[in-house]
Amino acid sequence: MRILIAAVGRAKRGPALDLYDHYANRLRWPLALKEIEARPAGAAKVRKQREAELLLRAVPAGARLIALDEGGKTLPSAEFAAMIAEARDSGVDDLVFAIGGADGHAGALLKKADLVLALGPMTWPHLLVRGMLAEQLYRAQQILAGHPYHRD
Repeated sequence: MRILIAAVGRAKRGPALDLYDHYANRLRWPLALKEIEARPAGAAKVRKQREAELLLRAVPAGARLIALDEGGKTLPSAEFAAMIAEARDSGVDDLVFAIGGADGHAGALLKKADLVLALGPMTWPHLLVRGMLAEQLYRAQQILAGHPYHRD
């Protein structure tokens, strides 16, 4: 199973990208990051619609789409790991995590998502979410391997 993080915005060198790289490089699962740049001009609603179009174009046919959104479902890390294992074991070829821009996702993308997931009730900077997601993917890998990285 391949994992794709499709994210709005380009990360510049610095702590947020370093955090992402730290955990992404520890994953055994194939992981790719596709950064989407939409022109920032226009109203938030128009920007979100354009970002949704670009993110959805990055999703391979037949992929399972998970949209990260502050209004989504929260999962404990063990349940997140179980969700990934279920996707892997049921033959999902591509698991795609979509991270929206500063204004979040358009409704069209949220409706197409198989799961809308929140990393908690707080709002996080969209460029920091990449690193947080990469850490949770690494944690899921370690949980599924029975490694003591994760402590309940």
